[in-house]
Amino acid sequence: MRSVILDVIGYELNAQEKEVLAHPLVAGVILFTRNFHDIKQLKELVGQIRLYAQKPIVIAVDHEGGRVQRFREGFTLLPSAGTLLANNSISSAKQLAFSSGWVMASELIACDIDFSFAPVLDINGLSDVIGQRAFASVPDQVVELAGAYIEGMQATGMASTGKHFPGHGSVKADSHIALPVDSRSKEAIFTQDILPFKTLIQTAKLDAIMPSHVVYSQCDSQPAGFSSYWLQKILRQQLGFSGVIISDDLSMHGASFVGDHVSRANSALQAGCDFILACNDSEAAISILDALPTANIQDSHAVNKMTYKKNKVRLPLQKNPIWIENHQKLMQFAERV
Repeated sequence: MRSVILDVIGYELNAQEKEVLAHPLVAGVILFTRNFHDIKQLKELVGQIRLYAQKPIVIAVDHEGGRVQRFREGFTLLPSAGTLLANNSISSAKQLAFSSGWVMASELIACDIDFSFAPVLDINGLSDVIGQRAFASVPDQVVELAGAYIEGMQATGMASTGKHFPGHGSVKADSHIALPVDSRSKEAIFTQDILPFKTLIQTAKLDAIMPSHVVYSQCDSQPAGFSSYWLQKILRQQLGFSGVIISDDLSMHGASFVGDHVSRANSALQAGCDFILACNDSEAAISILDALPTANIQDSHAVNKMTYKKNKVRLPLQKNPIWIENHQKLMQFAERV
């Protein structure tokens, strides 16, 4: 199965990247702010990536809104999820969430980008890294707002990715720079943090899920993204999730607990991840590609699942009445907050 999603360094591909993209295990590319100068350049880079991959791949980005929005110039500046309820009824906030999901997804699709790693389903608790990225501090409100955001995404043909299973909002440390340990009871996690994932799985709104690099010490000794307990027993069997599981970045400090990059890749795949993210360290990504077996590779169902559905968004967006309506709602909201 093709499973590796990696990154590229700059505005255009270098010689090594052109070669690496053709590797049989490469399933996709994640883009960052360093890959964006303007929309014209972004479209050219995406075209290069698809050309040199020589096979169907997915192209993705973290483009939630607020402080986690990789492309800005020429894109709608999207609100942080956590601001939508500010001075708003839940009904009005849901309308804004739908608009955010629709505008975000349509603008990426217009650049031939398949999906954003969104939405965040964490509860806004005490986390140093989640905060306003979360829709709310109450599970029911997270479900309602994230559900509306996903409806906006899916109306454009973009797949959704709920993160960070089973919840990163109730542990303080940032897994980019530390290994967070959530020592709360299993009951606390299952009656609070996991509820948005559970409910949105039951209502068939989640196409993919990204597990956290957090150890939930009362449940399992491994970080969730490397844990067959979380990914197989709980996510697949107990919650009945049949979609795509995508690891968080294997270069994050929270993944170092597992060993070197090859060990992390093997552990994540064995635990049940369909895609593994190998970012911000090209040599580590190459070491993973060199180490994983390439015999009998079949095209991944995950690539097909996460590829955007073509022809659901009318282009150009500036003449699309749905984009105009939702864009204006977001601009009016931005003026009020």
